[in-house]
Amino acid sequence: MTFSDFKHFLLGKPFPTSMEMHERLDKVRALAVFASDPISSNAYATEAIMSVLIVLGSQALSLTLPVGLGVAGLILLVISSYIQTILHYPDGGGAYTVAKDNLGQFPSLLAAAALLTDYILTVAVSVSAGVRAVTSAFPETFDYRVHIAILAIVIITWMNLRGVRESGTVFAIPTYAFVVGVFLTIIIGLVRQYTLFGVAPLPVLEQIVPPVFSPMGFAYIWLLLRAFSGGCTALTGIEAISNGVQAFKPPEARNAVITMVAMGTMAMSLFVGILLLSSHLHLVPEEAESILSQMTRAITGNNILYYWVQFFTAAILFLAANTAYQDFPRLSSFLSNDRFMPGWMQNRGDRLVYSSGIAVLAFIAVLIVLIFQANEIAMLPLYALGVMLSFSISQTGMFRLMGRIAHLKPGESLKTLVTRIHYEKGVRWKQALNAVGAVVTFLVFIILMSTKFMEGAWIVVLIIPILVFMFYSIHHHYEQVSTALSTHDLTPDSLSEVANVVIIPIGDVHRGTLRALVYAKRISKDVRVICVINSPEMKERLLMRWKRFPKLTRRVKLITIETDYRDVITPVVKYIEQVNNSEFPDQLVTVVVPVFIPTHAVGRLLHNQTAVQLRWALQRYKDIVIIDVPIHIDSKM
Repeated sequence: MTFSDFKHFLLGKPFPTSMEMHERLDKVRALAVFASDPISSNAYATEAIMSVLIVLGSQALSLTLPVGLGVAGLILLVISSYIQTILHYPDGGGAYTVAKDNLGQFPSLLAAAALLTDYILTVAVSVSAGVRAVTSAFPETFDYRVHIAILAIVIITWMNLRGVRESGTVFAIPTYAFVVGVFLTIIIGLVRQYTLFGVAPLPVLEQIVPPVFSPMGFAYIWLLLRAFSGGCTALTGIEAISNGVQAFKPPEARNAVITMVAMGTMAMSLFVGILLLSSHLHLVPEEAESILSQMTRAITGNNILYYWVQFFTAAILFLAANTAYQDFPRLSSFLSNDRFMPGWMQNRGDRLVYSSGIAVLAFIAVLIVLIFQANEIAMLPLYALGVMLSFSISQTGMFRLMGRIAHLKPGESLKTLVTRIHYEKGVRWKQALNAVGAVVTFLVFIILMSTKFMEGAWIVVLIIPILVFMFYSIHHHYEQVSTALSTHDLTPDSLSEVANVVIIPIGDVHRGTLRALVYAKRISKDVRVICVINSPEMKERLLMRWKRFPKLTRRVKLITIETDYRDVITPVVKYIEQVNNSEFPDQLVTVVVPVFIPTHAVGRLLHNQTAVQLRWALQRYKDIVIIDVPIHIDSKM
């Protein structure tokens, strides 16, 4: 089986580019692909609030509901703003595109760095939270949590490499099964809470947890702000649809908006329902069992619905990472197109997905899982920080865009850097909504950064500027390359001349070196064969074989360099350098390298890599041209 056959077996047969439209997502699949992150965050957002309030004692958990409703209001505000983003930027790009169009280069790169950081953490946190759901139901698996998390990342990566449409089909089942299971649990819980239809009331679990300390004044407000910032993890992934508008079937913007509304309705309903019931049941966060698991067990008992919810909670938490798998590669491709990331991040694989971006995301996520040992609670202080910064930048950009629209008269339109805007009614109300959203999300960013800075948020605060610096460095490199390759003011006389000399480094006389010699004599009359000699026996053998082919070696200069050292690369490079600098300065010197290529991949490992090392050593010289002359060897293992 060839590598190509194995690749097709693993990932599926290649798609022609003409099938790109076929691979786009309908609304049902798109909701599963893009909404799995914000919907799944309901599994731990309420718990994130409670985990902070519990230090004030179990009595303080009564504040969970009002704090959570504040978070729900913020979700509604952000969703409303991103609907406007989708409508005005139907080509996608989200916060990066909005900032680039309205605020300039630096804010757009800041938003991109924040989002890329958040997408990486989305994979690590979601998968780790999924592992926690598994270990809650099956405590004996706790010691294998890191292995389970890495296996989940590998499987999700594999599914995404097979194509967006195929992964969307597979991931739709767990997403909708989770929503149905939790909705059914909430409905049963509400019926029992209000004792409707004569059902048994919910049990009230009076667990008394004494306060760790009793803060007063500012310290009390500080704790409430920390609880609020913890609940803001429920906002992660909301921007995903605005980044991936072009992944939808036409009409793209309309389908994206419908999906955004459906996602917001589901996420808000689940979040508020879990808030109400967990507060009524007086649940207390525990390390061994999640709040959602406790709530479902209290409402339904240990029946099939409980295990349904736990199983699909684990599944959707694992698959919530899929949101990042859609947006990290897509955003990276936008940055690459603008020359702020490596050019290969734009490349699409055989299955029409950004396979390079998918692989990079998976690799970094695995590293984070290993560092934090699949503990999502330890990662949560890093989480949501980047997305809040991007929310604030995006809505500030939309505020400015709405201001530009407000100056248009009926029938007028204006082409911006990225999109085309038209006159709209009620634009000032939309602008006010963006202003409130920008201010609130920036305040939440400040709260998150200040309350969680010492718990690990400093890592994100450090990484984001480093990424922005990396973007500028990559862009500067591409500008230098562009300048170097520019044909502006170029004349034929300014190009380097080609020296009439060819140098062939060899280790012995055999079929491969003789083939290279035949090739070299075709392109130059001055052919020099150079060999480093380590012993008299080696020199004698070389000369004997050389004399066997007088027709081929006629008018070819054989140069032997005798040395007591085992290093053969350095003497060869020194000779080539001397020829290049002294005999043919500012001219292109050609070096022909004979190369063994065994047909079997394992066979290549059995040969030394002298030719590879020589190429690496010569690449730094600007006037040296390296030509490989391969000889294929039919090796069987």
